[in-house]
Amino acid sequence: MGNIFDNFELSIRNETSSPLKDLVQRAQGLQSLLSKNAAESDRNRRASEENIEAIAEAGLFKLMVPKRYGGYEGTIRSHLEVSATLGEACGGTSWVVSLINGCAWFTGLFPKQAQDDVFGADPDARVSGVFTPTTQVRRVEGGLVMSGKWYFSSGSLHAQWAMLGCVEHDENGALKAQYLALVPMSELTIEDTWFTTGMRGSGSNCIVGKDVFVPDYRLLDIMAAVRGEYSTPFKEEVAYRAAFGPVSSILLIGPQLGIGRAALKYVIEKAPQRAIAYTSFTKQTDSTVFQVQVAEAALKIDSAHLRAFHAADEIDDLARRNESPSYITRARVRADTGVVASDITDALNTLIFAHGAGSFAEASPVQRWWRDSNTAARHAIVLPAIGAELYGKALLGVENTVTPLV
Repeated sequence: MGNIFDNFELSIRNETSSPLKDLVQRAQGLQSLLSKNAAESDRNRRASEENIEAIAEAGLFKLMVPKRYGGYEGTIRSHLEVSATLGEACGGTSWVVSLINGCAWFTGLFPKQAQDDVFGADPDARVSGVFTPTTQVRRVEGGLVMSGKWYFSSGSLHAQWAMLGCVEHDENGALKAQYLALVPMSELTIEDTWFTTGMRGSGSNCIVGKDVFVPDYRLLDIMAAVRGEYSTPFKEEVAYRAAFGPVSSILLIGPQLGIGRAALKYVIEKAPQRAIAYTSFTKQTDSTVFQVQVAEAALKIDSAHLRAFHAADEIDDLARRNESPSYITRARVRADTGVVASDITDALNTLIFAHGAGSFAEASPVQRWWRDSNTAARHAIVLPAIGAELYGKALLGVENTVTPLV
């Protein structure tokens, strides 16, 4: 029983620097606190403030912030490691940390002046984000003015800045460019719309803006970014050379890795104490069927980790070599993300069948893990069917008419 958990814990690569290993250990040290507050976070539809304060104090929100501003300039692999470790304790809180760290990475792609506005003014600043664009945009001297509603912004309740999608059209109505715009939260409002059955603790509410001015230097051209053309002048910073499309997808699956680990561990630990109703088994561990179900779930979870870490390591290695991934590689990473989500949710379904109907008791953490994982797996960038279609088109040389975000 111990070996699989040891494998998860020892999965950090040897070449990962000590500061990043230390952040994973700090995340482990916060698990008891996050577990204690998990039901409250779920009930209140937002991560516990005690969680957020402890995570900030541990420096985990600075994982992907440039070292120039006192951050750790983490790897994509380290992002998965930290998110997964927190996800073992609270999926919703882990999702918040995962998305805020992801937006810190995206901020590192902007021009220096934009980065200075965010992290130069406040090294502890946090950024939430929504890629989905508003079309209520008009060009003015020096930038854009935009209005709209952006659903659903995970981490917005704990952020000082928002990264918001917007589309600019020319005078004839033709698409001119699509951007990510950095806007202070002080110029925006939050609408309480996050009424869901899963990932409730993420507090992914709607951001509302009206006639917000965004200077040109705080706009990042998404299509240029997909091509690997970043605005940051700090080309020597390896972390911000990673490929935009693959990073955009793989940053979303760390919490689910942790959820899978937590569920597997819980079912195994409870098995000797639980009978199988209407059978002769007084302990679940005596049932061959139960043994096979646990093994199948464990293999799925292990496969998800292997696939996720392989993709992350590949992204990081290419960035270190200052090389761009091939289109097929980019498409495969997008598909990998969907497979990881499917493997974890499939494993959870198997574990719930094995553990029994008690999984759905309100007092059981299993039902929360199940709800959180199934909700996270439906994120638009994660959808397995879309990822598979994109990968299939890439392998067959068929034109991608689905999405440029690859």
